[in-house]
Amino acid sequence: MRRSSVFASIALVALPLAACVAPSAPPPRPAPPVAVPTPAPTPTPPPPPPTSADWRDWPLTPGNWRYAPSGSGNSSAVYGSVAPDFVFRISCAADRRSITLERASSLGGSSMTIRTTSTARTLPTLAAQHPDSPPVMTHAAALPANDSLLDAIGYSRGRFIVESAGAPPLVIPAWSEIQRVIEDCRG
Repeated sequence: MRRSSVFASIALVALPLAACVAPSAPPPRPAPPVAVPTPAPTPTPPPPPPTSADWRDWPLTPGNWRYAPSGSGNSSAVYGSVAPDFVFRISCAADRRSITLERASSLGGSSMTIRTTSTARTLPTLAAQHPDSPPVMTHAAALPANDSLLDAIGYSRGRFIVESAGAPPLVIPAWSEIQRVIEDCRG
């Protein structure tokens, strides 16, 4: 039993020594969280218009149609953003039973191509200073009032395009103002 008494005496001597050990310091408190400013979200730009080989998917040229009757059975429909400016005009000369298609552009060459859902035709044009808007240059083509291209424009599914050399294509909605001018000219 001697062995156990030796261990007991060592334990009695070590016990006071253990009491002399300095208490351990409490763990340090975590630092308060630092507020990191959240960057403002950058708005995502709208996706670009889809590029398609099919012109029927192209976005419309900005603007609206405005119908304007005038004396002697003449009338016109103007497409553009602000009056009197326009990008395209269809006008009737009732006395001649003739319809003029005009594109406002200083560019344009000597022809314009009209594409509808049912047909495409290239028309010879003449460049002129527009009488109602002197600084505006136009390229105009005249057609008889009974020309089938006019019906194709008026009844095109939603839109038609006007192409001229050196100028961007116009994608124009086929609204009722076109048919009003055509009917005015046909009497």
